[in-house]
Amino acid sequence: MFCFAARRADGREDAWTDQVCWPLFREKNAPGKGPYSLRILLHGINYSPELTGIGKYSGEMAEWLAFRGHGVRVVTAPPYYPAWRVRRDYRAWSYKTEPGGVRVYRCPIFVPRRPSGLTRVLHLGSFMLSSLPIMLSQAQWRPDVVLTIEPTLMSAVSGLLTARLAEAVAWLHVQDFEVDAAFGLGLLQGEGHAHRLAEMLERQAMRPFDHISTVSEKMMQRLPEKGIAIEKTVMFPNWVDTEAIAPLAGPSRLRQQLGLGPERVVLMYAGNMGMKQGLEVLPLLAREFASDPRIQFVFCGDGAYHAQLAGMVRGAANVTMLPLQPFDRLNDLLNAADIHLLPQRSDAADLVMPSKLTGMLASGRPVIATAAAGTQVALALGSCGIAVPPLDDAALFHAVRTLADDPQMRHALGVAARAHAVEHLGRERVLERFEAELLAAVAARRSAQSR
Repeated sequence: MFCFAARRADGREDAWTDQVCWPLFREKNAPGKGPYSLRILLHGINYSPELTGIGKYSGEMAEWLAFRGHGVRVVTAPPYYPAWRVRRDYRAWSYKTEPGGVRVYRCPIFVPRRPSGLTRVLHLGSFMLSSLPIMLSQAQWRPDVVLTIEPTLMSAVSGLLTARLAEAVAWLHVQDFEVDAAFGLGLLQGEGHAHRLAEMLERQAMRPFDHISTVSEKMMQRLPEKGIAIEKTVMFPNWVDTEAIAPLAGPSRLRQQLGLGPERVVLMYAGNMGMKQGLEVLPLLAREFASDPRIQFVFCGDGAYHAQLAGMVRGAANVTMLPLQPFDRLNDLLNAADIHLLPQRSDAADLVMPSKLTGMLASGRPVIATAAAGTQVALALGSCGIAVPPLDDAALFHAVRTLADDPQMRHALGVAARAHAVEHLGRERVLERFEAELLAAVAARRSAQSR
């Protein structure tokens, strides 16, 4: 825990493992020397220092595995998400190598200013092409595992080729079913032949992988529907650092800075502001409760829908818009809420699992989600909040009034949320289970190769 705390305290995001953690463990756990030593090549379009979504999880996973003594390399793009613009200290069209405990190779990428179906395809394709030579060159490193992250599935060919050249385990981790989501959310248009062709290509890309993991039970159930043998599938949920994200003993500093006293009921949405979040319900909520002086809404984040959302609530006295907050302020931000809001479009249900839910639960606050009964989000909430059907504004308004009027109910749901996060979503527990799966997969492959 010393190294993770050191990173948060000094604010560095790139070379912290090389300067703080890695020297402590390099000698004891160098590749080939330690009991946990694997060589792991991670291929994904999103990675640290992105603060939300898949990049956050990929970064934490890679650093954790390196901390455990594994050799880890990452082939990725420069950070651009969720703002859809490359960070100023990176370049979109240059290759860059970042040495350290995790060696990171940044590859050129096209990032559209206004992402649409076509420009997203060009965006993903640009990374597929630019990362291919770097991936193939990594076969000389002889990784034990090549771990490809979806999105983007376009990278599957690179991951598979590299794994086969290196005689490594080919592993696909599905954070989003991007083909289903693209058509379901209308990002790609087309029925009949176009949709069937996309699904066929998806199956052809997925089937050759030795193992495929995903983040929820409902998404696990979709894998056999895509022709994936059940013995190949692994449950690998997203996690939360339950020490970094935890209920505060006192009031949130951010809440005090915003002038929100204990008599106010703060409803918060914090995270990516994209098209698949169903954020159009947030302005409706603000208008519905504009005359209730107790209730204040805080919308925090960035993304493709940010400008539109900001325009829809401009001038609303009961709405505070905040930019995306750095990691060292995340716990204070989440604790500023009395109730967390998790809108989700019905056509995205069970195609994606909102990663922001883990932090909401760990903060010990109840959650109101727009999720139909039986979907993964509704099941995950359980006794931790209230799920209402998407597009049912009356049910959503009623849920907000119910929790706003009942502090004891909010407290009970928040306690249950915190307990669920600690028991099922803790980072160490989730990543230790995944590490065990990686070790078993490599051991089985080595055994088969030695016969």
